[in-house]
Amino acid sequence: MALTRRKWNNIIIFASIAMVAILTFLERHRQAIPEDAQPLFDQQAPLFQLQYDDLWLAQQGFGWQCDPQVLNCRQWAEAWSGILVSPIAKPTDISTPAHELVIQIRDIETPQLWLIYPEEGLLSSPAGNWYRIPPSLRPSLQPILRLDNP
Repeated sequence: MALTRRKWNNIIIFASIAMVAILTFLERHRQAIPEDAQPLFDQQAPLFQLQYDDLWLAQQGFGWQCDPQVLNCRQWAEAWSGILVSPIAKPTDISTPAHELVIQIRDIETPQLWLIYPEEGLLSSPAGNWYRIPPSLRPSLQPILRLDNP
């Protein structure tokens, strides 16, 4: 049975509407921050310095300063200083190695050694607490590096 031009147009219109609806739903779902997400740093305890493996960033009087290899210093610093996390139970299925994350809070002299699992979006605190980073925030936590080392 052959379809008329009108039936083909209706099929195309229906498929287009369905595709837009599905893509809109997926985009809203992907960008959603969980309701239990809370800031890791706040006004009373803001981020002062951070060292991610061999890369670093620090708050200066005039703004953020980063390792010379980092190209997106301001964006990287803002992403870390405004990070939201959700507390979780200790995961049992971590398959990737951890990266060291040394964090120093303003007015606290002792830095803290955290572990980050960027592929899973997990943070482990020095006290053994675990946190999940929402998927929409994870890409901005990775610095963009120079290809040539200065």
